[in-house]
Amino acid sequence: MFPIIDGHNDALMDYAPVGPHPVESFLQRHADRQLDLPGLDAGGVRGGLFAVFIPDEATAHMIHSFSPDEEYVLPALEFAYAQRMALAMAANLFRIEAASEGRFKVVRTADEMAACMTNGTFGAVLHFEGAEAIDPDFHALEVYYQAGLRSLGLVWSRPTLYAEGVPFKFPHSPDTGPGLTDAGRALVRACNHLGILIDLSHLNEKGFWDVARLTDAPLVASHSNAHNLCPLPRNLTDRQLDAIKESGGLVGVNFVVMLVRSDAANNANTPLQDVVRHVDYLVERMGIDHVGFGSDFGAATVPNELRDASHFPVLIDALRRGGYDDEALNKLTHQNWLRVLRQTWKAG
Repeated sequence: MFPIIDGHNDALMDYAPVGPHPVESFLQRHADRQLDLPGLDAGGVRGGLFAVFIPDEATAHMIHSFSPDEEYVLPALEFAYAQRMALAMAANLFRIEAASEGRFKVVRTADEMAACMTNGTFGAVLHFEGAEAIDPDFHALEVYYQAGLRSLGLVWSRPTLYAEGVPFKFPHSPDTGPGLTDAGRALVRACNHLGILIDLSHLNEKGFWDVARLTDAPLVASHSNAHNLCPLPRNLTDRQLDAIKESGGLVGVNFVVMLVRSDAANNANTPLQDVVRHVDYLVERMGIDHVGFGSDFGAATVPNELRDASHFPVLIDALRRGGYDDEALNKLTHQNWLRVLRQTWKAG
């Protein structure tokens, strides 16, 4: 079994105050959840980026009733609400660590993540999916960094002080609005200074190119797919993929069916081969060194054959049957993520 780093999950949405469950239940197996620690262990997942994603009613409606025939334009969030929820969700990640008796560790360096690949500890990265909880003076950014924040998306699919997120509209290009604001450009520079990975998933195209011009780190889209195969604005054009390759960056293949299927239908009866098709396309376009996994487990519909994290080996087996050898599978599962983290983070 290859050790896996999963570039994106929404496990923290399952626990109070966002979800209905006590946070300690993450340490127990639950057949009705996509993510828990026993399931990750069973799937060979040794590390992952845990998203602090701030939900609201409009977002919850879109996630659970997505139709490619509708356009979902989601409102910005109030800072006070976003910060309150971000603190609670980040605290839950540390509560999991405390309750795990050494089985789960919030990692802050690439060396710590590399150690988790072999020592039986799960390595978790604190990631913010959207910068709504970051004030424009970046006081919160400094505090969150000291707490463990190592990855930040400027947006989810809604506007922030910093940038514009892509709407869920199908079919459509990711060219959906203006680029980074002045505050957004300052946030990119601040993340570069601290060594925080900037996640380009959910960012619109003009914002993408603004980051590409500004950043001194590899370009990373932690959970996105190929726009040429599924023309949803959340996915990446060939030109964007080329820029990610040129920067030495990485794309984490997303398992959510509406980002996988050519018709963007929200249908769990989606063949596993549709996910493999995106892996193949990205590898062919960018090379084996620039592709990983970013499942997006935890909040949306995935193919039945990949119904939870314990089913990662099903995908690995399919890739092996498709011609990927051990060297390639080691890169896809963890080596590419480790390289990008090491190049981006200042320590380790």
